[in-house]
Amino acid sequence: MIKVFIDGKEGTTGLKIFERMEKRSDVEMLTLPDEIRKDVSARKECINAADIVFLCLPDSAARESVSLCENKNVKIIDASTAHRTNPEWAYGFPELSEKHRQKIQSSHRVAVPGCHASGFISLVYPLIAGGIVDSEYPFVSHSITGYSGGGKKMIAEYENCERSVEFDSPRQYALGQQHKHLPEMKYVCGLKYEPVFNPIVADFYSGMCVSVPLHVRLMNKKMSVSDLKTYFKEYYARHNFIDIAEKDCTYLPANILVGTNKLKIYVSGNDERILLASVFDNLGKGASGAAVQCMNILCGLDERVSLQ
Repeated sequence: MIKVFIDGKEGTTGLKIFERMEKRSDVEMLTLPDEIRKDVSARKECINAADIVFLCLPDSAARESVSLCENKNVKIIDASTAHRTNPEWAYGFPELSEKHRQKIQSSHRVAVPGCHASGFISLVYPLIAGGIVDSEYPFVSHSITGYSGGGKKMIAEYENCERSVEFDSPRQYALGQQHKHLPEMKYVCGLKYEPVFNPIVADFYSGMCVSVPLHVRLMNKKMSVSDLKTYFKEYYARHNFIDIAEKDCTYLPANILVGTNKLKIYVSGNDERILLASVFDNLGKGASGAAVQCMNILCGLDERVSLQ
Protein backbone atom coordinates (compact mmCIF):
# COMPACT_ATOMS: atom_id res chain seq x y z
CA MET A 1 0.00 0.00 0.00
CA ILE A 2 1.38 3.43 -1.03
CA LYS A 3 0.95 6.10 1.64
CA VAL A 4 0.07 9.42 -0.01
CA PHE A 5 -0.21 12.88 1.51
CA ILE A 6 -1.45 15.92 -0.44
CA ASP A 7 -0.23 19.17 1.08
CA GLY A 8 -2.72 21.69 -0.29
CA LYS A 9 -5.57 19.28 -0.98
CA GLU A 10 -8.19 22.06 -0.96
CA GLY A 11 -6.87 23.72 -4.13
CA THR A 12 -8.03 22.86 -7.64
CA THR A 13 -5.06 20.62 -8.45
CA GLY A 14 -5.04 19.02 -5.00
CA LEU A 15 -8.74 18.14 -5.22
CA LYS A 16 -8.27 16.53 -8.63
CA ILE A 17 -5.34 14.45 -7.38
CA PHE A 18 -7.37 13.43 -4.32
CA GLU A 19 -10.25 12.32 -6.57
CA ARG A 20 -7.89 10.10 -8.54
CA MET A 21 -6.31 8.64 -5.39
CA GLU A 22 -9.69 7.84 -3.82
CA LYS A 23 -10.46 5.46 -6.69
CA ARG A 24 -7.28 3.43 -6.19
CA SER A 25 -7.00 0.26 -4.12
CA ASP A 26 -3.20 0.53 -3.83
CA VAL A 27 -3.20 3.89 -2.00
CA GLU A 28 -3.68 4.86 1.63
CA MET A 29 -4.44 8.57 1.99
CA LEU A 30 -2.97 10.52 4.90
CA THR A 31 -5.24 13.46 5.67
CA LEU A 32 -5.54 16.23 8.23
CA PRO A 33 -8.72 17.69 9.77
CA ASP A 34 -9.56 21.15 8.46
CA GLU A 35 -8.70 22.83 11.74
CA ILE A 36 -5.04 21.71 11.60
CA ARG A 37 -4.43 21.33 7.86
CA LYS A 38 -2.15 24.41 7.93
CA ASP A 39 -0.45 23.51 11.19
CA VAL A 40 3.29 23.11 10.51
CA SER A 41 3.90 20.30 12.99
CA ALA A 42 0.89 18.32 11.74
CA ARG A 43 1.95 18.75 8.11
CA LYS A 44 5.50 17.77 8.98
CA GLU A 45 4.30 14.54 10.60
CA CYS A 46 2.26 13.57 7.52
CA ILE A 47 5.05 14.51 5.11
CA ASN A 48 7.55 12.27 6.89
CA ALA A 49 5.08 9.39 7.27
CA ALA A 50 4.21 9.26 3.56
CA ASP A 51 5.75 7.42 0.64
CA ILE A 52 4.55 10.05 -1.85
CA VAL A 53 3.87 13.71 -1.05
CA PHE A 54 2.10 15.97 -3.53
CA LEU A 55 2.64 19.70 -3.02
CA CYS A 56 -0.27 21.78 -4.36
CA LEU A 57 0.76 25.06 -2.78
CA PRO A 58 2.06 28.55 -3.55
CA ASP A 59 5.81 28.60 -4.21
CA SER A 60 6.91 29.78 -0.76
CA ALA A 61 4.73 27.21 1.00
CA ALA A 62 6.02 24.46 -1.29
CA ARG A 63 9.61 25.33 -0.37
CA GLU A 64 8.66 25.26 3.31
CA SER A 65 7.11 21.80 2.92
CA VAL A 66 10.27 20.47 1.27
CA SER A 67 12.29 21.79 4.21
CA LEU A 68 10.02 19.86 6.61
CA CYS A 69 10.91 16.54 5.02
CA GLU A 70 13.51 14.66 7.08
CA ASN A 71 12.74 11.13 5.85
CA LYS A 72 15.10 10.39 2.95
CA ASN A 73 12.70 7.76 1.57
CA VAL A 74 9.87 10.24 0.97
CA LYS A 75 9.30 11.14 -2.68
CA ILE A 76 7.97 14.65 -3.30
CA ILE A 77 6.02 15.73 -6.39
CA ASP A 78 5.70 19.52 -6.49
CA ALA A 79 2.94 21.07 -8.61
CA SER A 80 4.07 24.64 -7.87
CA THR A 81 6.50 26.78 -9.87
CA ALA A 82 9.13 26.60 -7.13
CA HIS A 83 11.41 23.85 -8.47
CA ARG A 84 10.77 23.62 -12.22
CA THR A 85 14.10 25.18 -13.17
CA ASN A 86 16.08 23.51 -10.40
CA PRO A 87 18.52 21.01 -12.01
CA GLU A 88 18.47 18.89 -8.85
CA TRP A 89 14.79 18.12 -9.45
CA ALA A 90 13.46 15.86 -12.19
CA TYR A 91 11.20 17.66 -14.65
CA GLY A 92 7.94 15.74 -14.80
CA PHE A 93 7.46 15.41 -18.56
CA PRO A 94 8.66 11.84 -19.30
CA GLU A 95 7.74 11.95 -22.99
CA LEU A 96 10.35 14.60 -23.79
CA SER A 97 13.25 12.13 -23.79
CA GLU A 98 14.41 8.88 -22.27
CA LYS A 99 16.70 10.97 -20.08
CA HIS A 100 13.69 12.79 -18.61
CA ARG A 101 11.89 9.50 -17.92
CA GLN A 102 14.92 7.92 -16.28
CA LYS A 103 15.51 10.93 -14.05
CA ILE A 104 11.89 10.76 -12.86
CA GLN A 105 12.28 7.03 -12.16
CA SER A 106 15.41 7.51 -10.08
CA SER A 107 14.56 10.77 -8.34
CA HIS A 108 12.99 11.59 -4.98
CA ARG A 109 12.08 15.10 -6.16
CA VAL A 110 9.91 15.78 -9.20
CA ALA A 111 8.60 19.16 -10.43
CA VAL A 112 5.30 18.97 -12.32
CA PRO A 113 5.29 21.14 -15.48
CA GLY A 114 3.10 24.24 -15.65
CA CYS A 115 -0.03 24.02 -17.81
CA HIS A 116 0.88 26.65 -20.45
CA ALA A 117 4.48 25.47 -20.35
CA SER A 118 3.43 21.87 -21.04
CA GLY A 119 1.85 22.88 -24.33
CA PHE A 120 4.74 25.09 -25.41
CA ILE A 121 7.44 22.60 -24.42
CA SER A 122 5.67 19.66 -26.07
CA LEU A 123 6.02 21.55 -29.38
CA VAL A 124 9.36 23.35 -29.02
CA TYR A 125 11.55 20.81 -27.22
CA PRO A 126 11.42 18.34 -30.15
CA LEU A 127 12.24 21.15 -32.61
CA ILE A 128 15.38 22.05 -30.69
CA ALA A 129 16.34 18.41 -30.06
CA GLY A 130 16.07 17.63 -33.79
CA GLY A 131 18.00 20.73 -34.91
CA ILE A 132 14.97 21.94 -36.85
CA VAL A 133 15.38 25.38 -35.29
CA ASP A 134 18.16 26.68 -33.08
CA SER A 135 18.07 28.06 -29.57
CA GLU A 136 17.93 31.67 -30.83
CA TYR A 137 14.70 31.21 -32.84
CA PRO A 138 12.32 34.12 -32.03
CA PHE A 139 9.43 32.05 -30.70
CA VAL A 140 5.94 33.45 -30.20
CA SER A 141 3.21 31.48 -28.46
CA HIS A 142 -0.50 32.02 -27.90
CA SER A 143 -2.36 29.99 -25.29
CA ILE A 144 -6.05 29.88 -24.47
CA THR A 145 -7.21 28.27 -21.25
CA GLY A 146 -10.35 27.61 -19.28
CA TYR A 147 -10.82 29.66 -16.14
CA SER A 148 -10.14 26.75 -13.76
CA GLY A 149 -6.45 27.41 -14.40
CA GLY A 150 -6.72 30.51 -12.23
CA GLY A 151 -7.68 28.53 -9.14
CA LYS A 152 -10.52 29.06 -6.69
CA LYS A 153 -10.52 32.86 -6.86
CA MET A 154 -10.86 32.97 -10.65
CA ILE A 155 -13.43 30.18 -10.66
CA ALA A 156 -15.55 32.17 -8.23
CA GLU A 157 -15.23 35.30 -10.41
CA TYR A 158 -16.36 33.49 -13.55
CA GLU A 159 -19.21 31.64 -11.85
CA ASN A 160 -20.55 34.70 -10.06
CA CYS A 161 -24.01 35.44 -11.46
CA GLU A 162 -23.36 39.18 -10.98
CA ARG A 163 -20.03 39.20 -12.78
CA SER A 164 -18.96 41.99 -15.13
CA VAL A 165 -19.72 41.70 -18.84
CA GLU A 166 -15.95 41.65 -19.39
CA PHE A 167 -15.90 38.00 -18.31
CA ASP A 168 -18.04 37.11 -21.34
CA SER A 169 -15.07 37.85 -23.60
CA PRO A 170 -11.72 36.05 -23.85
CA ARG A 171 -9.21 38.08 -21.83
CA GLN A 172 -5.51 38.29 -22.61
CA TYR A 173 -3.26 38.76 -19.60
CA ALA A 174 0.43 38.91 -18.57
CA LEU A 175 0.75 41.77 -21.07
CA GLY A 176 4.05 42.84 -19.51
CA GLN A 177 5.63 39.54 -20.61
CA GLN A 178 6.38 38.44 -17.04
CA HIS A 179 4.30 35.25 -16.88
CA LYS A 180 5.55 32.77 -14.28
CA HIS A 181 5.90 29.96 -16.86
CA LEU A 182 8.38 31.85 -19.04
CA PRO A 183 11.55 30.86 -17.14
CA GLU A 184 10.45 27.23 -17.34
CA MET A 185 9.79 27.43 -21.08
CA LYS A 186 13.24 28.88 -21.68
CA TYR A 187 15.12 26.59 -19.31
CA VAL A 188 13.60 23.24 -20.29
CA CYS A 189 13.84 23.88 -24.04
CA GLY A 190 17.35 25.32 -23.78
CA LEU A 191 16.36 28.61 -25.43
CA LYS A 192 18.62 31.64 -25.46
CA TYR A 193 15.64 34.00 -25.14
CA GLU A 194 12.21 33.73 -23.60
CA PRO A 195 9.36 33.61 -26.14
CA VAL A 196 6.80 36.34 -26.64
CA PHE A 197 3.96 34.68 -24.75
CA ASN A 198 0.28 35.63 -25.00
CA PRO A 199 -1.93 33.72 -22.53
CA ILE A 200 -5.70 34.14 -22.81
CA VAL A 201 -8.38 33.03 -20.34
CA ALA A 202 -11.92 32.43 -21.62
CA ASP A 203 -15.38 31.56 -20.34
CA PHE A 204 -15.15 27.76 -20.20
CA TYR A 205 -14.14 25.66 -17.21
CA SER A 206 -11.21 23.59 -18.42
CA GLY A 207 -9.19 22.76 -21.51
CA MET A 208 -6.21 24.40 -23.19
CA CYS A 209 -4.81 25.06 -26.65
CA VAL A 210 -1.23 26.33 -26.96
CA SER A 211 -0.03 27.37 -30.43
CA VAL A 212 3.42 28.14 -31.80
CA PRO A 213 3.78 29.64 -35.32
CA LEU A 214 6.89 28.92 -37.40
CA HIS A 215 8.36 30.80 -40.35
CA VAL A 216 9.84 28.18 -42.67
CA ARG A 217 12.45 30.66 -43.89
CA LEU A 218 13.89 30.87 -40.35
CA MET A 219 14.11 27.13 -39.80
CA ASN A 220 17.45 25.33 -40.02
CA LYS A 221 15.73 22.45 -41.75
CA LYS A 222 13.16 23.59 -44.32
CA MET A 223 10.43 21.07 -43.53
CA SER A 224 6.91 20.96 -44.94
CA VAL A 225 3.73 20.49 -42.92
CA SER A 226 3.78 16.81 -43.87
CA ASP A 227 7.45 16.47 -42.90
CA LEU A 228 6.88 18.03 -39.48
CA LYS A 229 3.80 15.91 -38.84
CA THR A 230 5.84 12.78 -39.59
CA TYR A 231 8.65 14.05 -37.36
CA PHE A 232 6.33 14.56 -34.38
CA LYS A 233 4.73 11.16 -34.93
CA GLU A 234 8.13 9.51 -34.80
CA TYR A 235 9.31 11.63 -31.87
CA TYR A 236 6.32 10.75 -29.69
CA ALA A 237 5.82 7.21 -30.96
CA ARG A 238 5.26 4.56 -28.26
CA HIS A 239 4.05 7.10 -25.70
CA ASN A 240 0.68 6.55 -24.05
CA PHE A 241 -0.62 10.08 -23.65
CA ILE A 242 0.59 12.06 -26.69
CA ASP A 243 -1.03 11.74 -30.11
CA ILE A 244 -0.53 13.55 -33.41
CA ALA A 245 -3.69 14.61 -35.25
CA GLU A 246 -4.08 12.92 -38.62
CA LYS A 247 -6.66 15.25 -40.13
CA ASP A 248 -6.73 19.02 -40.56
CA CYS A 249 -9.57 20.92 -38.93
CA THR A 250 -11.38 24.17 -39.66
CA TYR A 251 -11.83 25.03 -36.00
CA LEU A 252 -9.67 23.79 -33.13
CA PRO A 253 -11.51 23.73 -29.77
CA ALA A 254 -9.49 23.91 -26.58
CA ASN A 255 -11.78 21.63 -24.56
CA ILE A 256 -11.85 18.39 -26.57
CA LEU A 257 -9.60 16.43 -24.18
CA VAL A 258 -11.18 17.49 -20.89
CA GLY A 259 -11.16 14.75 -18.27
CA THR A 260 -8.18 12.94 -19.77
CA ASN A 261 -4.40 12.96 -19.44
CA LYS A 262 -4.07 13.10 -23.23
CA LEU A 263 -2.25 15.74 -25.26
CA LYS A 264 -2.81 16.04 -29.00
CA ILE A 265 -0.50 17.90 -31.39
CA TYR A 266 -1.78 19.53 -34.57
CA VAL A 267 0.49 20.55 -37.46
CA SER A 268 -1.12 22.92 -39.99
CA GLY A 269 -0.20 25.71 -42.38
CA ASN A 270 1.53 25.97 -45.75
CA ASP A 271 4.98 26.07 -47.38
CA GLU A 272 5.83 29.46 -45.84
CA ARG A 273 4.15 29.47 -42.44
CA ILE A 274 3.46 26.49 -40.21
CA LEU A 275 1.25 26.47 -37.12
CA LEU A 276 1.85 23.98 -34.33
CA ALA A 277 -0.82 23.52 -31.66
CA SER A 278 -1.04 21.41 -28.54
CA VAL A 279 -4.46 20.62 -27.04
CA PHE A 280 -4.97 19.09 -23.58
CA ASP A 281 -6.78 19.51 -20.27
CA ASN A 282 -5.14 22.14 -18.09
CA LEU A 283 -6.32 20.10 -15.09
CA GLY A 284 -5.13 16.82 -16.65
CA LYS A 285 -1.82 16.68 -18.52
CA GLY A 286 -1.41 20.30 -17.46
CA ALA A 287 -1.61 19.60 -13.71
CA SER A 288 -3.11 16.71 -11.71
CA GLY A 289 -2.87 14.09 -14.46
CA ALA A 290 0.81 14.82 -15.02
CA ALA A 291 1.42 14.64 -11.25
CA VAL A 292 -0.24 11.23 -10.96
CA GLN A 293 1.62 10.00 -14.06
CA CYS A 294 4.89 10.94 -12.33
CA MET A 295 3.81 9.14 -9.16
CA ASN A 296 3.14 5.98 -11.13
CA ILE A 297 6.58 6.14 -12.72
CA LEU A 298 8.25 6.83 -9.35
CA CYS A 299 6.52 3.78 -7.88
CA GLY A 300 7.47 1.49 -10.75
CA LEU A 301 3.85 1.15 -11.90
CA ASP A 302 2.26 1.36 -15.33
CA GLU A 303 2.07 5.12 -15.89
CA ARG A 304 -1.56 4.78 -16.99
CA VAL A 305 -2.88 3.66 -13.58
CA SER A 306 -5.95 5.81 -12.70
CA LEU A 307 -5.43 7.88 -15.86
CA GLN A 308 -7.02 7.81 -19.29
